[in-house]
Amino acid sequence: MAYLKKSPWIIHYDASSCNGCDIEVLACLTPMYDVERFGIINTGNPKHADIFVVTGTVNEQNKYVIKNIYDQMPDPKVVVAVGICATSGGVFRECYNVAGGIDTTIPVDVYVPGCAARPESIIDGIVTALGILEGKRAAMVTGVPQGHPAPAAAGEKPAGGA
Repeated sequence: MAYLKKSPWIIHYDASSCNGCDIEVLACLTPMYDVERFGIINTGNPKHADIFVVTGTVNEQNKYVIKNIYDQMPDPKVVVAVGICATSGGVFRECYNVAGGIDTTIPVDVYVPGCAARPESIIDGIVTALGILEGKRAAMVTGVPQGHPAPAAAGEKPAGGA
């Protein structure tokens, strides 16, 4: 797990799911799983959140809400799609009002499959998101996009160069 300078806050949004994954997300907050041991706090304000946890499918009624919450979050931010409905539309993908998974509306960083996703899988996805969040923060500070090599210092040969 990445070392963070502040506790990551998450915001959870139920995008028209069957509530199976929502119950499992809430189970992560109970003393049995206790995600707060990682310093993770569930907030209701997107302006305070670092990680956007979404369950359910995207439809015409909620795609603007999802986009609005995402746009209100400060950078850097990470999106976690929890459950098969959030990743691909799940059993509802053929319905007339379902646009698909969350990635049809906003970019998704971590996918947590399952119907319903187990709390252990959700916690693993959140911990993976913490590493991505730290990478995005470092990229913002250094100005080097994530996944790109850092520029060579003056007088150094570029990596792999002659």
